Amino acid sequence: MTASSFKDELVHVSALNEYVYCPRRLYYQRYHDEIGTPYELVDGRSKHRGQAERGGWTTERYFRDDDLGLHGKIDLVESGDGTLTPVERKRAESGDYYPSDEVQLAGYCMLLECAIGESVNVGYIYLYSSDQRHAIHITDKHRRTVREIVRRISDMEVDNVPPLTDNPDKCEACSARTYCMPAETAILEPEKANETGWEGHG
Repeated sequence: MTASSFKDELVHVSALNEYVYCPRRLYYQRYHDEIGTPYELVDGRSKHRGQAERGGWTTERYFRDDDLGLHGKIDLVESGDGTLTPVERKRAESGDYYPSDEVQLAGYCMLLECAIGESVNVGYIYLYSSDQRHAIHITDKHRRTVREIVRRISDMEVDNVPPLTDNPDKCEACSARTYCMPAETAILEPEKANETGWEGHG
């Protein structure tokens, strides 16, 4: 891998979150750029800009690691007591964070520890909706999950569309639904709905 090509070949940390939510959604985003600009993304970026202008914190630091296969921008890096700790900010209208957010935070912790050469075992998820943050202990399971998802994303191919999600509720607010067409797929190609949450939705 050359330094000039890493942006094309490395996995962006936000893609970990997308993949955990739905590999098929990430597929359309990655190969067809067809998820548009949902309200949640616009609102999230606005909140990030507002936070970046507060208090002179160390914000939005970019990291990459070729061996890990990841790159991305950490929202905030705290340095209390000489310990560097990443903070990931989320809109979280539900009032809670999701397992996909933990995986994304773990990716940032792994990037940071590769950069500083020290273990980063704790990160925070800050929720705008509640103005609270949650400490997440990064376990070996988190690290294995990150590496496995990086491998799966790297192995994605344009001619191999991932199966429908096993949780149709996720499709309700998904901006890729227009292109993914889960209900239509279940009707026209019912074999592709087997062992997904879409059986019988046709």
